[in-house]
Amino acid sequence: MSDSIETRLSALGITLPPAPAPRAARISMARKLGNLLFVSGQLPSSGGELRHVGRVGDTMDLAEAQAAARASALNVLAQARAALPGGLDDIVSVVNLRGFVAATPDFTRVAEVVNGASDLMVEVFGAAGAHTRTAVGVASMPHGVVVEIEAMFEVR
Repeated sequence: MSDSIETRLSALGITLPPAPAPRAARISMARKLGNLLFVSGQLPSSGGELRHVGRVGDTMDLAEAQAAARASALNVLAQARAALPGGLDDIVSVVNLRGFVAATPDFTRVAEVVNGASDLMVEVFGAAGAHTRTAVGVASMPHGVVVEIEAMFEVR
């Protein structure tokens, strides 16, 4: 990709939020180790406010849960941009995403929820956004949100 990632984001009409601070955990939001950057799980927040509280299959549908996964992935990118000296242009590829989804026991489309995050990575990074992934349905999430997304990136 010859254009910068910031240029690509602008062309796509995507504005990244400021990198959110940890809400309760005593953790690093991102940590670089060699040529890998690990970004801690990000919740679907905007403007400092949590969004998408509930469980898919109960209080929200698939489309809203996918929007929550996308919002969480935007926060992942915001954390990566804040952690890297060259911002998102330091990312060589998206290696792995992990998505955790609060769902009812009979909701079996957890992987489709996490597609909201996966699709964003491919949209932003093109072929370098293709990644491995885990999608897990859970009974409860921090602060009652429907989804949390974490990531590992290959970086310069």
